[in-house]
Amino acid sequence: MSGSISIYSFIPVRKEPSEAAELVTQILFGETFMVLDRIEKWARIKMDFDGYEGWIDAKLVFSVGNREYELWKDADAWMVPTPKIKIVKDGSTAPLTISAGSRIVFNGHDRNSFSIGKNDYFVSGPLPSSKELGIREVATSLLHTPYLWGGRSYFGIDCSGLTQIVYKINGIALPRDAYQQIEQGNIINFVEEAQAGDLAFFDNEEGSISHVGICLGSGTIIHAYGEVRIDTLDHQGIYNRDTNKYSHKLRVIKRIIPEK
Repeated sequence: MSGSISIYSFIPVRKEPSEAAELVTQILFGETFMVLDRIEKWARIKMDFDGYEGWIDAKLVFSVGNREYELWKDADAWMVPTPKIKIVKDGSTAPLTISAGSRIVFNGHDRNSFSIGKNDYFVSGPLPSSKELGIREVATSLLHTPYLWGGRSYFGIDCSGLTQIVYKINGIALPRDAYQQIEQGNIINFVEEAQAGDLAFFDNEEGSISHVGICLGSGTIIHAYGEVRIDTLDHQGIYNRDTNKYSHKLRVIKRIIPEK
């Protein structure tokens, strides 16, 4: 096995080693992963952040030494807190747009430049501050991001990708999928008690967890459904303001962030 660091805006991770296979997740810039196996032009990987496994195009595996991989993986990295920023690779005039939740390990106290392998980068423009951002602020900054099954970036995101990235930026690691995330936190018995940052889970006709969103308080929820949007939440579920119909049936609300 060998470790790698993503040097792309995102790397598509597929269920099977095929371009036609289902997209199951994305590896963001600066996230680390292990290469478990290789088949022809495909590499089977395991993400370090959430343990998710899948297949990526082997050409997208950027080789680094074991020491650099371990140092980057274990470093106290800066998480991109805004929907997107631009970085520039030394020697290139074309900036690379990277998404919220991407990881950067800056060179010492220089909060602008960093290196991956032999590549040197710097952030284009002022570095956005995350000091005043919380769950609500990060989530609402991603409003109107298009829905993409398996997505977890500004370029396209699914429901559990949204919750995972918003919490990641706030220093809390969640599993990748909604059925895994529901195992976290403590149950909130009444919708009226839901606070901003609580997670609401919804099930389908078979009773399986099929959707998750972030409560904003005052009977509202932000979730990825067609796009990242805000709708009404009550004891029945999510009431879609555009269709004037319920779109999701509520199963449970969980409090992930302990009350102080």
